[in-house]
Amino acid sequence: MTANDKDLSGRRPYGGVPGAGHVPGASAHPWRRFVALGDSFTEGVGDPDPRTPGGVRGWADRVAEELCIGHEDFAYANLAIRGLLLEQILERQVGPALALQPDLITLSAGGNDMVFHNGDPDKLADRLDAGVELLSSAGATLVLFTGPDWRSTPVLSRNRTRVAVFNENIRSIASRHDAVIADLWGLRTLRDPRMWDQDRLHLSPLGHHTVAMMVLDTLGVPHGLRPLEPGDLPRGSWPQARVGDLMWARRYLLPWAWHRLRNRVALEDLRAKRPIAAPVNNTVPSVAAMKSVNQ
Repeated sequence: MTANDKDLSGRRPYGGVPGAGHVPGASAHPWRRFVALGDSFTEGVGDPDPRTPGGVRGWADRVAEELCIGHEDFAYANLAIRGLLLEQILERQVGPALALQPDLITLSAGGNDMVFHNGDPDKLADRLDAGVELLSSAGATLVLFTGPDWRSTPVLSRNRTRVAVFNENIRSIASRHDAVIADLWGLRTLRDPRMWDQDRLHLSPLGHHTVAMMVLDTLGVPHGLRPLEPGDLPRGSWPQARVGDLMWARRYLLPWAWHRLRNRVALEDLRAKRPIAAPVNNTVPSVAAMKSVNQ
């Protein structure tokens, strides 16, 4: 089955993934080693949890938690690092990912290029295509993410056209390499502001939960996650909303952009939270082990 066999939402029909048959008492899927690549979106920023490695949980952890049910030999690694650009993700994570010999890979990249560097979607896609070709050589199921629709988010909405172009490129890349599309753009529930952290750049815990459900549904995996009911939004007038937008820009967007442009965050010193494929409930690897894998 190729990417063209899926409908426009990017979802495969249940049973469309080879080997995804029903297994009594277990999550029905063929995968035993899941490796996630990307930036803060995949790392889980916006979904704090002190019980998890790195102190954040995120959609990828939630997916792994479901995939491991009934599979004692299931292992999970998350190589994502916040703040990385597409080129940095491919340079720092593709090699270590292939070395882990995964049979399920997820890749989300390019968001920071779009938001903070006005990245050219066609040039980014050319580089992404080369990275996906390399990842596809592993023979693993490969999941690619489209970018979200920021139509209602001040400032970020100006990137909407370029994100749409990039998404079309991603769909073409997925078709060429028989990858699966996890369609954030088409996930309309993400238009709800409660799906996003206060910084409006990262998903909230509710948003990460929602994306995890979408990924599992896209893979055709039965799971126990259910839609969560968000609290009511506070009512406010149009002027109050505009004041809120200005406060958000001053408190979150401008400082974030300043740190990114001035390179005040030493990205080379940041390490993946799960650099080694291990059981989902495994403890955090040693710092020495983390550094050796990420070099």
